[in-house]
Amino acid sequence: MNTTQAPDTFADRDPDAGTLHLLCGKIASGKSTLARQLAAQPRTVLVSEDAWLAQLYPDALVSIQDYVLLSARLRGAMQPHIVSLLQAGTSVVLDFPSNTPSTRAWARSMFEAAGAPHALHWLQLPDEECKRRLRARNPSGEHPFETSDAQFDLISQHFVAPSAAEGFQLVLHG
Repeated sequence: MNTTQAPDTFADRDPDAGTLHLLCGKIASGKSTLARQLAAQPRTVLVSEDAWLAQLYPDALVSIQDYVLLSARLRGAMQPHIVSLLQAGTSVVLDFPSNTPSTRAWARSMFEAAGAPHALHWLQLPDEECKRRLRARNPSGEHPFETSDAQFDLISQHFVAPSAAEGFQLVLHG
């Protein structure tokens, strides 16, 4: 694992705040696996978008448009709770894809509001490896949603790699 640190521009951080761990990577790149590993640390909780969406909207996710709408609702509901957890000194592993500038801006608003440190974990795997993993994951039943190769390609068109200009504390996983 290579680590690249962006300059620390959050001098007003609360030293007792928890850390917000963000995950960036295409479908089946290993985000949820890494999230579970990170959440095994003391005083750390896992907040999984897929688990919440599957529980709250079990039959409502049939298109990308459905996902965009329902994910936005979930983000709005979870935001104050996540800020409170961070302020209470609990680290949060946010297993929501931070795959676009707008989703990363949402995450930034939380760690900034909490005065908390953060780490953006970027899982960089080739598309073919992600698809291989996806084909193995789908029939296993270990994930609440199945994704086809065509859906992977469609969703991956929206992926925007993080840039240094965004100023995140970046942790690269290859």
